Amino acid sequence: MIVEIDGRPSDSPFVESIYWARSVGGGSFTSIAASQWEMVITKQKGKVTLSLRGPETKASPASIPEDAEFLGIAFRHGLFMPALPVYELVNKEIHITATGKNTFELFGDKWEFPTSENAEVFINRLLRKDMLAHDQLVDDVMRGKPQDMSLRSIQRRFLHVTGLPYKTIQQIERARQALSLLQNGAPIPDTAYLLGYFDQSHFTRSLKLYAGQTPSQIIQTSGPNDAVFLQDEASS
Repeated sequence: MIVEIDGRPSDSPFVESIYWARSVGGGSFTSIAASQWEMVITKQKGKVTLSLRGPETKASPASIPEDAEFLGIAFRHGLFMPALPVYELVNKEIHITATGKNTFELFGDKWEFPTSENAEVFINRLLRKDMLAHDQLVDDVMRGKPQDMSLRSIQRRFLHVTGLPYKTIQQIERARQALSLLQNGAPIPDTAYLLGYFDQSHFTRSLKLYAGQTPSQIIQTSGPNDAVFLQDEASS
C-alpha cells in the first residue's frame, strides 16, 4: 500500500507537477484516466527504472510495486517527444532500466536520473537536446484562445502532440474535476450541473469509465481515494 504521497507545483511552463510516493508491501489500486503523459522514476530493492507512461483513456486496475519509492514528472499537454510520439504511448508504458549506478540511456544519450529538486533542470536539458519539443498551439487551445485554423487541422495537431483527440481530453479532465469535487464533499446533482453533464445517467457513465466508480461509490469511499495515485495525487 502507499504510505506517503506528496508533491509540488512546478515553475516550468512545460511541467504540470512533480510528485513522489512510497509504498510498503504490495497491493493494487485503480488508475484513473489521465490525458497527459509522464515520466516516473521507481527505486526498488536497489534498482532504478525510468518509465514513460502515456495517457490513459479509461480507469484500469494496476499493481503497486512492493517497498518502492516513486518520483513522477507530469507534463502539460503541449510537451511531447519527437522521437517517440505520445500516440504510441496511449494506454501503454515503456520501462528503461539503469545502465550505471545512477544513469540511464535515452535515445542514445546517457543521463542521470532526476530528483525532485532538479527535475526542471533535467527537463530543460532534454529541451536543449531537442529530445523534448513544445507545441504552443495545443497549449493555447487548452486555455481557450481562439485559433485561425480549421478544426480538422487542430485535431491533427492534438493527435500528434497529445496522442488524444481534443474532445477526449476534455471528457477526461471533466471527469477528474468531478472526482475531485465529489471527494471534497460536493453533492452529486450540484457537481453534474456545474460541470455541464447532460443528465445523471451520462454523469454516472462518465465517472465509471474514467474514474472506475460511480458518483455514489466515490462519495461512500472513506479517506483518500486509491484511484487518485501518483500523478493524480500531485495535481489534486
